[in-house]
Amino acid sequence: QVQLVESGGGLVQPGGSLRLSCAASGSIFNVMGWYRQAPGKQRELVATISTDGTTNYAGAVKGRFTISRDSAKNTMYLQMDSLKPEDTAVYYCNAGLLFIRSTRTWSSGRYWGQGTQVTVSS
Repeated sequence: QVQLVESGGGLVQPGGSLRLSCAASGSIFNVMGWYRQAPGKQRELVATISTDGTTNYAGAVKGRFTISRDSAKNTMYLQMDSLKPEDTAVYYCNAGLLFIRSTRTWSSGRYWGQGTQVTVSS
């Protein structure tokens, strides 16, 4: 049985940092990623990471967020620095993403974490 357990969300001031964790059990996935969903908006892909360490970032977070994974612990992380109010959202861990070559887009995997709230506000 696959489980993804997230932790690390919270309230932070603009310019601050947070680190999210996603502990996976039950399987090892080639590609894992983080999505986020702000109130009234569609869920959007934030970053992906493959087992070989290849990473991809959404333009809005490139240079501020860093995705990583610890294979020994089967855990993925999202280090978020220089946070902005527009980063406020529920962040979801996702496992088993696929890259669709014809459209050059990512298709989300079937496994999701429970979501963790990140609020950036003064």
